[in-house]
Amino acid sequence: MESDKETRWLSGGEQRAWRVHLDVNRLLMHQLERDLQPFGLTMNDYEILVNLSESDDHRMRMSDLAAATLQSKSRLSHQITRMEKAGLVRRENCESDKRGLFAVLTEHGWKTMREVAPHHVASVRRHFIDLLAPEALDGLHGSLVPVAEHLRSLRGRG
Repeated sequence: MESDKETRWLSGGEQRAWRVHLDVNRLLMHQLERDLQPFGLTMNDYEILVNLSESDDHRMRMSDLAAATLQSKSRLSHQITRMEKAGLVRRENCESDKRGLFAVLTEHGWKTMREVAPHHVASVRRHFIDLLAPEALDGLHGSLVPVAEHLRSLRGRG
């Protein structure tokens, strides 16, 4: 832990960049969440549907899904229970590992995903992509990749 004497305080420019990043992240997630409400979905629901829809056989081990969505196994289990009640997913036992479970996208979940995805993409475009020039998007991507890689490397460390 750095002492106050050793702290590298943020410069004005660094502080502005950090705070606008926080604002954009919170505001954008709030808006995307609002745009999913008419479909009865949360961003967490949608993220799970995306992961399952893009996986082989529309199924993932619960532990892998928890890691992919950055949720604890317990939190994901509660989320999957809610989604099961809505008919979007189901749990299946893993034959090769009797303790393991799969989350599986149901036909209703797949239909919901196909219905909602175009609306979600339009929302992402309207509130983010279309507000930035292509060069700005390229620069943003290049700037954020090292941050994402650093944070991924820290996952799993105690």
